[in-house]
Formats: sequence, structure tokens, C-alpha cells
Amino acid sequence: MSNVYVIDNGAYSIKIEHAEKTEPRIIPNCIMKAKSEKRRAFIGNQIDECRDASGLFYILGFQKGYLINWEAQKTVWDYVFSDQCCKVNFKDSSVIVTEPYFNFSSIQEAMTEIFFEEYECHSLLRINPGDLSAHHYSTTYTKVICCLVVDSGYSFTHIIPYINGKKYKKGIIRIDVGGKLLTNHLKEVISYRQLHVMDETYVINQVKEDVCYVSCDFNKDMIISQKKGKENTIAQNYVLPDYTTVRRGYALPTDQSGQTDNQHLQLSNERFTVTELLLHPSDVGIKQMGISEAIVASVNSCPQETHSYLYNNIVLTGGNMKFAGIEKRIYMEVRSYVPEEYDVSIHLPSDPVTYVWQGGVQLSRSSNFYSHLVTKEQYEEEGTQICYVKFDV
Repeated sequence: MSNVYVIDNGAYSIKIEHAEKTEPRIIPNCIMKAKSEKRRAFIGNQIDECRDASGLFYILGFQKGYLINWEAQKTVWDYVFSDQCCKVNFKDSSVIVTEPYFNFSSIQEAMTEIFFEEYECHSLLRINPGDLSAHHYSTTYTKVICCLVVDSGYSFTHIIPYINGKKYKKGIIRIDVGGKLLTNHLKEVISYRQLHVMDETYVINQVKEDVCYVSCDFNKDMIISQKKGKENTIAQNYVLPDYTTVRRGYALPTDQSGQTDNQHLQLSNERFTVTELLLHPSDVGIKQMGISEAIVASVNSCPQETHSYLYNNIVLTGGNMKFAGIEKRIYMEVRSYVPEEYDVSIHLPSDPVTYVWQGGVQLSRSSNFYSHLVTKEQYEEEGTQICYVKFDV
């Protein structure tokens, strides 16, 4: 059976498509309600139909990285799998679906039950996103024995070492910083300095994606951001959407701000101080290591003979790895922490958001793929117990 669907079920977005396709569809994993259209809820990519996306109210299936609002998630799934969206035919299909690291058994059982009993899929594989990233990397670079996956998403950032294709659970480190925290921090900074935007999560998330970057010399950039006029090469104006002439905001150089009548934000050091939380969570009182320190700590918890391989095969995945400068900054910091005899090599995919999905596609084409699956028949005979045996999550 060649019918395989790969579903990277992230807390922020669902990446889904048939394994024969080259790119997934990326659909927001939430239900949204707008002030302008109170009677209607917008599910997933239906938000594109909303006439005014200011002051959006979000209903999320995930809280703190784990799936707990089943009613919201089921509503999103029903829409995504329907003929309106992706037209998934489960009865003749195998499904690869991702789930969080160290997921709760009650959540695992509920997810398995929904896919087998409600959607009646033919066979299922529940798997961590890092497993698919590691498979993708090791398939692309065939001589790789070990790799270290940095998975930075909506709720958390995880550092996961893989040795001979298996995750080394003692070395997994979680940092409580993700895209949601960065957006919330940017909202607070802008609200304190300029304009009250605490209700504008949707718009400020776009601001973060469009203008924020990771500084490779924080002190130097901070000095530049304090200068006036043309000497401040970091400052930018961000034109806010009005949903009549401007549907999505955009950045303008400060000397061109007079060319628009739309309301705009003046951004300077916010552009790089917000993303600094990925490297230094203690800046906002989170007493945890940043990504670079966590990489070193993760490697040090692995067997000594694997260290050189892990440092030489660091893979960056997840939406937060799209910030300009992140690859260079992590390399600089890790290099400064690591003994000279080790080579350090960072791999940043061309699209770190879809890298997990691409790994699922490659897994579906491997010779032993079907040995990983649990079929509906096996599930009906043995219940959820067979999933604990087959799925190493």
C-alpha cells in the first residue's frame, strides 16, 4: 500500500500532505475568532477569509506544548482532513503523525483511539519530530553515525542527541522558550514603549517574523541601536495593517516612513533583544540554559566516544530557526565552549519548518517502513499496548 500521509502536528501549525508530494500544506493549528465577525469561527487557514484580523481570539488545542483541548484539536483535524481542505482518505492510508517528546500516556492513547476509531485509518505511526529530522539528516548524509537535533517550536526548544539512529533519552534537554514566548515578550515591549498591542497577537507575530533577527555581536548592535538618524542602521518602521489597503504589515527604512499614512511602529533594539531569549532565557527570569549551553550540556551527557560526531552534526529545525543570524550565533557560542580538538558543524535546512515533514516522507519510502506501523487490525486485537511496544516515544 503506497497511500501514506505525513502529518507534523505542531502546536502552532500542521504540516500535512500525501507522501508523494514535494511540499506540505502548512495550516494554522487553531481556531480563531475576530471582533469584526463574532458569529463565525475561523478554523486553520480560513483566517485568510477574515476581513479584519485585528484583536483575534485564539482557541488552541495545545497548552504548554501538550495536546489537552481535544475538542479544539478535533475541530481543526476534521476541517484539515475534510474535502474542504486536504481530502484525506484514511481507510486506505497509512498515517505518520508527530507528537511531543515525553508525551503523556493518556494523550497518546486518546490520539491513537481517534485515528483508528474515528478516522478509521488503515495503519498508524506516532513518532517524535526529532526522530524524523534525524532520519532525514542521516538519509541525506549517509555516513552519519550520530547527530544532535535542535527543535525550536511554538512552546519549547528541545535538544535531542541521536546515536546510531536512536535518541539518547538521558541527553534530551528542554528549554521553556518558544515562538509563543518571543511574541508575547515583543507585545509587552511594544506596549510599554509605544502602543498598546497586548490583544494583537496575530499582527505582532507577523512583526516578529518580518523584522526580528539574532545578533552576532549583541553589544555592538546595542550601541548602533542607540544612535540617531542614519547612523542607526538597525532602526526600522513597521507599517501596521489596516485591513482595507494593507492586509499584512511590512517593514520600511526609517527615512521612508513619510511615504505612508498608515499607523506604524518604530523598532530598534527590539529587533534583536527579543530573539536573545533563545540564547539567554535568564534575561526574563527563566532560570535555564540557552540553546548553545544546552547543546554542550546535552553532548556532555552522552558517551565520550560520540562527542566528536555530535558536535560535527548539529541540525537546526523548527520555526525559530528562520531568524537571520541564528546559525552563525549558535556556531560562535558552541565553538567557544568546545575544546579545540572537536570540529563544530551546524546544518540549517533551507526550510527548517518543513524539515520534519520531509523526514516523514523519506521514512515512508524506506524498506523497513511498514515494520514501524500498527495496523487497525492489530489495534483491535491487542489495544493500545501494541503501540507502547512499537512506538519508541
